[in-house]
Amino acid sequence: MKISNAVFSALSVTKHSGNLRIPRSGLIKSAHLLERLGLAAVGGSCGLYVGAILLRYESGLSESGWIVLLTMLYGALSYYVGIDLAGNKARKSSLSISEEWDGSDAPEIISAAGTFGAAIAAALSVSIIVLDQYVPSGVIAVVVGCWFLGSSLQVVAGTMARNNDAADKKS
Repeated sequence: MKISNAVFSALSVTKHSGNLRIPRSGLIKSAHLLERLGLAAVGGSCGLYVGAILLRYESGLSESGWIVLLTMLYGALSYYVGIDLAGNKARKSSLSISEEWDGSDAPEIISAAGTFGAAIAAALSVSIIVLDQYVPSGVIAVVVGCWFLGSSLQVVAGTMARNNDAADKKS
């Protein structure tokens, strides 16, 4: 018996046994919330790394530990709002090949660019911290700017997608 068949049969047995009945929609919503909270934790971690190199920079703005908390909170917010775009329209891929771009995929493209920028900035921050590198302040400013821009793009994309979904539901 294949492992996949064994897992499927075990799941089908547990699905029909017991008194606990969870509606499928409730289960999906719970899983989606758990996924979003996990993304927020990743965003907070990225913010932690960026905040840590800001502490090493020793400028007037970043001498306080508050900068780390602020970068963590903003990172968590941006990953929660932006990476996993809401609604079916954002999740569906366009199967038709169109000659003209109608702008409907803009939230996904903006979110992807934001995710890339924030992730690259976080990876550079981790390498600076782990390898204990000395880098010029200009490089740190570019890393922080890239992270802030990427996180902001995620927030914009999430807001655009949710506004489009709200407009679609009204029509």
